[in-house]
Amino acid sequence: LYISITMKFVSAVLVALAASATTTAAFAPASTFGVRTQVAMPRFDMELEAKKSIEDLSDAELKGKKVLVRCDVNVPLDGSTITDDTRIRSSIPTIEYLKKKGAIVTVCSHLGRPKDGPEEKFSLAPCATRMAELLGSPVTLAPDCIGEEVAKIVGAAKEGDVIMLENTRFYKEETKNEPGFVEKLAAPFDLFVNDAFGTAHRAHASTEGVTKFLSPSVSGFLLAKELEYLDGAIANGERPMAAIVGGSKVSSKITVLDALLDKCEKVIIGGGMVFTFLKAKGLNVGTSLVEDDFVETAKEVLAKAERLGKEILLPVDIVIADDFSPDANTQVVAVDAIPDGWMGLDNGPATTAQQKEALSTCRTIIMNGPMGVFEFDAFSKGTFGIVDILADLSKDHGAITIIGGGDSVAATELSGRAGDMSHISTGGGASLELLEGKILPGVAALADK
Repeated sequence: LYISITMKFVSAVLVALAASATTTAAFAPASTFGVRTQVAMPRFDMELEAKKSIEDLSDAELKGKKVLVRCDVNVPLDGSTITDDTRIRSSIPTIEYLKKKGAIVTVCSHLGRPKDGPEEKFSLAPCATRMAELLGSPVTLAPDCIGEEVAKIVGAAKEGDVIMLENTRFYKEETKNEPGFVEKLAAPFDLFVNDAFGTAHRAHASTEGVTKFLSPSVSGFLLAKELEYLDGAIANGERPMAAIVGGSKVSSKITVLDALLDKCEKVIIGGGMVFTFLKAKGLNVGTSLVEDDFVETAKEVLAKAERLGKEILLPVDIVIADDFSPDANTQVVAVDAIPDGWMGLDNGPATTAQQKEALSTCRTIIMNGPMGVFEFDAFSKGTFGIVDILADLSKDHGAITIIGGGDSVAATELSGRAGDMSHISTGGGASLELLEGKILPGVAALADK
């Protein structure tokens, strides 16, 4: 597998497009805002020298070796219950491969954002339990990520054993990439595998720092797949190409939208940001979420699309509510008929029909962000409707469909159509930084071919 360090337009469109907000926040009015079907991908030329993956290592380089694997098991939790295990499931192929090669596998990851040291709610215990269930073999949870106890557990492990270190962000030195902490983290191990696409844009101790102490440092299957698959789809994907962009704020999506207009024939805009665009077109939006400071920016995006001959699709009808709650009074109105005191919380049926028609000829489609507050049944039809459209295009017509973003992935899983999509990304802010042309430190630090 080949990995490019930088890409002019890569996987990017994905998860980071909506990394900053939950679905409900994405539609709240200002007063309350506070494994799958595989599709053959085209080959493509890399811009910079390729990086090594675990497949480039010989059996002798893995058997009996103590391997530190940086996974991304930063999963959503309800108390101690995992509500979406996509990221854990996506890490399994790399771990199973290393187990079969006779390596001693130790997984490290962060979970959430602990502030001052260890917090039980951010323990990786639920992740270790779920990973053991998926592997069908024990996963030992270490009480820490550094120190003598960790060294003893790793030292006593046998070939094929799997250990999970406790949350690396229990130490502030992790995000600061502090050399002393890095050395302690790397000390028990022989080599490093980075399989965490979602944190590859961070130069943290467990993503970039340990490569200075562990050699070789290579990619796992997931990191390689995310970069190769998505770059292949975007850089050399079959056209016409479309992107579906949700999210709450134009301010956080302007760079993405600008790049999308250069690369895609069609861009569908959904989520709370819709209403800033509708206001830019001179329409009344009631109490819907609007960024007044970015109305002019929205006008510029629309003007650019017109100059380039690209199509931006905004809703033609909206499900509105008199309150931001699951049992609010609702009605469907045209976008130019939103009354005062009402807020938009989902696309209407005419909009979904319009989207189906617009996407029917597209061969590559990227979705990030739900169309409405899909957690509330009354405002879920727009999101599940477009998920069905993409799944049908992929399953029945061979279109490449890429799903990214926590809410997009969750909605796709809930819909039961995840298996019909071409690819579901596990990424995070890494996607946006790739789109902006930045180097990913966690990729750049890996060994060259």
